[in-house]
Amino acid sequence: MELRDLLESRIRDVPDWPKPGVVFKDISPLLADHQVFGALVEALADQCATDGVDKVVGIEARGFILAAPVAFRSGAGFVPVRKQGKLPCATYAESYDLEYGSATLEVHRDAFTAGDRVLVIDDVLATGGTVGATIELVRRAGADIVGVSVLMELGFLGGRAKLASLLADTAVRSFVTI
Repeated sequence: MELRDLLESRIRDVPDWPKPGVVFKDISPLLADHQVFGALVEALADQCATDGVDKVVGIEARGFILAAPVAFRSGAGFVPVRKQGKLPCATYAESYDLEYGSATLEVHRDAFTAGDRVLVIDDVLATGGTVGATIELVRRAGADIVGVSVLMELGFLGGRAKLASLLADTAVRSFVTI
């Protein structure tokens, strides 16, 4: 079975959560399956090797779950991008809109060394707001984005098109497109 098929088989729909009309994509069954979760981490780590990554950024909260083991497996550093007010030291902040609200993300100002090659990992690419804000934070901190990888892309929300203007020739990879 192909990786995409394995991943799709372990993502469940939760209708009307967190609010009516939204179908939440729950990755808990995927994370609980050692074989499928491991295959995803390995595929992401392969991308790190291909791109020569120094740091892997995980976006709060489910992006942490994916990015931390990828960083460890790849011999790269892990950098969390967190919701506003969660980091203890000086930060850069970026506000953005998402599919059902708005938010602000932060990263420590000293999280990167100038010229670090960074892979951004998150669970979902929806409207592109969260990933777009993260790209801006990484760049403001002096690092270079060499790729964006997401477990799943909600293609009907147009996030990839929004990121195209921010990334030029940088790859946006998704394992599952819905």
